[in-house]
Amino acid sequence: MIAWGPASRGPGPAAGPAPAPAALLEIEDLEVSFPQAEGIVRAVRGASLRVPAGGSLGLVGESGSGKSVTCMAALRLLREPPARLRARRLDLDGMAVLEADRRTLARMRGGVAAMVFQDPMTAFDPVFTIGYQIVETIRAHRRASRREAREEAEALLRRVEIRRPDAVADLYPHQLSGGMLQRAMIAMALSCRPRLLIADEPTTALDVTVQAQILHLIKALQDEFGMALVMVTHDLGVVAETCEHVTVMYGGRVMETAPVAQIFDDPRHPYTRALLASVPGRVPGRRRLTEIPGASPDPLDPPSGCPFHPRCALADARCAREMPTMTATGREARAACWRLP
Repeated sequence: MIAWGPASRGPGPAAGPAPAPAALLEIEDLEVSFPQAEGIVRAVRGASLRVPAGGSLGLVGESGSGKSVTCMAALRLLREPPARLRARRLDLDGMAVLEADRRTLARMRGGVAAMVFQDPMTAFDPVFTIGYQIVETIRAHRRASRREAREEAEALLRRVEIRRPDAVADLYPHQLSGGMLQRAMIAMALSCRPRLLIADEPTTALDVTVQAQILHLIKALQDEFGMALVMVTHDLGVVAETCEHVTVMYGGRVMETAPVAQIFDDPRHPYTRALLASVPGRVPGRRRLTEIPGASPDPLDPPSGCPFHPRCALADARCAREMPTMTATGREARAACWRLP
């Protein structure tokens, strides 16, 4: 697995810091908005993130923070219009995504990056069997006979730990349990051999036991195939188990980004600290969970300055007036806060 920090050098004279690993996905100052009758919903406001080849990033935040919209924008999966996308840079495997035509985007989706969605039932067509849909996905991206594609589809279903893959391939989506359907969707995502897998809350609708199995499977597949991984979640425990790096979002903005160890051991942004304080069992002896007062910002009428300032105990007049710039807080770590310790 590729580490996030600068690569180590062999013997020889010092030549300054080594460059960071090449970015497979690089986003700078992404803006995503949705015009509505009541006004403009600014879902993502100046978000930046970077995922190196083979690396793993956890994208964390509460509902409405802009996590899923950011990932869908990265693959141009949002309907445009009504969605409006703008970015200083949105590159995937060296390709300028916002300038790509439909044919290029079709090759990119699946071939370079694939996405596992929160609700697998909406990702499959209910009128076709699981096997048929995986076969068609394979044949859309590379030359393969129907028989070859069927054999590969069954092999993929077997790899995601589905028993009797030959029989399951002939079933329709509604005939599978939630856990099996999620595994089938992972198999379909892998069928195009992507270099990047985006998993958007892949365990939300599953029971605890199945959640653990799916997360273990995704991590094992990432290691086996050498893929980069973006894990979208509101659960910091998921990030601790699957990711090397974390980006925390709130109100459509990036609040903090750092290696996973720093996020857990030395979080710098007040919102990150508040998230960690609300994790059950994190503080020994504490019987009551710490809650974050107030409510998430209204995307139709976001607060001025830092979006977290109305709920932040450390906020001052500057926080309400100006959006903080991202400030270095360590190796491969930055946070957007005027009150950094």
